[in-house]
Amino acid sequence: MLTKSKKQRAIKAVKVHETDTGSPEVQIAILTKRIEELSKHLKKNNKDKHSRRGLLGLVAQRQKHMNYLAKKNPSRHRSILKKLELKKTK
Repeated sequence: MLTKSKKQRAIKAVKVHETDTGSPEVQIAILTKRIEELSKHLKKNNKDKHSRRGLLGLVAQRQKHMNYLAKKNPSRHRSILKKLELKKTK
């Protein structure tokens, strides 16, 4: 489960300005943390099909945010990939 402190650390690492809570970078960082947490859960509980479906939804949602950011501002897209150590898509 993503705790408040983990969420705050993820936001602090990628925020664009001081009061940033909703930019694409922040949304991607939060989704990435949730994906990591859920992946750990599924390694222990590999028969949990409901959580697996939720994980796939989170990955799709993160991909939509990444595509939006790549289209609107490629330099910010590259920087978020580097900060979160994600693979480039497409």
